[in-house]
Amino acid sequence: MRFDESFMATPPSADAMEAMARQSLEGLPLAFREKMGNVVLRVEEYADPDSLKAVGLTHPMQLSGLYSGRPIGDKSVSDFGTLPDVIHLYRQPILAEAAQRGISIQRLVHHVLIHEVGHHFGLSDADMHALEDEPS
Repeated sequence: MRFDESFMATPPSADAMEAMARQSLEGLPLAFREKMGNVVLRVEEYADPDSLKAVGLTHPMQLSGLYSGRPIGDKSVSDFGTLPDVIHLYRQPILAEAAQRGISIQRLVHHVLIHEVGHHFGLSDADMHALEDEPS
């Protein structure tokens, strides 16, 4: 399924945004998809106050995505009884940022999702920015 935003009269719903994110996940190389395990994907309107505080932010419009869990490299076969890892996408900040930057919502959803997947694989924000800044 490909999303054509030119026909969207209203911003995508949380379900439509989740479908965009799942499409991006399906586009990952198989080696990465296989290591995603049971990571849960959630689209919420805004980050909650505890999530904002955990990353040093104060306003819900400052956070468009968040990975909560333990990166793959930190996991152990002896781990049990832990909650699943979760990738949170925050709909309102994504909509606002896409409009502000003049880019498609789908493109920004993809960017935020890949960033959070990077955290699942243990990459820091600095690592991801360095990768993004490398010439192709």
